[in-house]
Amino acid sequence: MAVRFRFARTLCLALVLGTAGLAPAALAQQVEPPGKQKKLPEAPSKLPKVDRSKNLDFLFGALKAAPDEASAKHVEARIWAIWLQTPSDTAALLMSRAKTAVDAKKIDVAIKLLDSVIKLRPDYIEAWNRRATLYYMQNDYGRSLADIQQVLTREPRHFGALAGLGMIMQEVGDEKRALDAYRKALALNPYLEKIPDQVKALTEKVEGRDI
Repeated sequence: MAVRFRFARTLCLALVLGTAGLAPAALAQQVEPPGKQKKLPEAPSKLPKVDRSKNLDFLFGALKAAPDEASAKHVEARIWAIWLQTPSDTAALLMSRAKTAVDAKKIDVAIKLLDSVIKLRPDYIEAWNRRATLYYMQNDYGRSLADIQQVLTREPRHFGALAGLGMIMQEVGDEKRALDAYRKALALNPYLEKIPDQVKALTEKVEGRDI
């Protein structure tokens, strides 16, 4: 059964990468000790109130042109706030319950709640993004990548999903595609935390090999 599970997981990852236009690298399961698992990029805990009609194109332009990190973080928070908005009260309630479940370390319960949100509002990208994070925390990279692809299909500018894609590619050993994803994320949001350091390190490893 364990061999069958690993094969199914590897096959799932390969299919997702193929859908995303990526070829899978040699896959190695890297399980981190409980309590030390990283999270994919998420919205800040405190977000401003925003007008639902606020133009995301304008905010992305302001984000790229931000003169400093403080200004960029302010604009970034407004983008996250728009992404998190949903016209469905039911979806909002389920998202809130999912967060409560995560806080209580009931990850499986949170995933089921997010399943319900996605079934109710498949166009709501933040439900996909949250579920991708939870799958990642469980080291289920195949399902996490599938959800990231759903996010990027609906919002190609989702720098959080792109950064998450880079993290997964880096963990499975595909440093070239990790670098590509990180660079795309930084092109959208130049002040993402820790990502510039990852780009610098991977650039030296990936592009410095033939020098």
